[in-house]
Amino acid sequence: MKYMILSYASQQDYDAMSGKDTGKPAWSQEDVAAMVRFMETVNRELEESGELVETRALAAPVHTRRLGSRGGAGFVTDGPYAETQEVLAGYWIVECESFDRATEIAGRLGQCPYPGDTYNDAYADIRPISESAGDMGF
Repeated sequence: MKYMILSYASQQDYDAMSGKDTGKPAWSQEDVAAMVRFMETVNRELEESGELVETRALAAPVHTRRLGSRGGAGFVTDGPYAETQEVLAGYWIVECESFDRATEIAGRLGQCPYPGDTYNDAYADIRPISESAGDMGF
């Protein structure tokens, strides 16, 4: 079964990682390097186990464009969005034996190093990937 693990952040988080003053601890170059090493290690382990299908980080919300429709008319809004505190920051698609194993993988990703304790409330969603309409659950 394939699962998507979705991690979240905010524009403020992206700004802190780039060293800007946000009220959260700023990330040093060493902090960023530690995060990159951690992610490379986890991704390599998942590749070696055959469980990694794909993973990607996403650009900061400031580089986002949202499309929508109101009253039948389309609209485009450039990010970031005042009404949105958290956005999708990245994802992993894994193929593994069970939801429990996907949860275990997401838990490992949650051990990523970061400065200070302001990211202690970070979270990820894990969702099964439907292969057909019959898998949708309705």
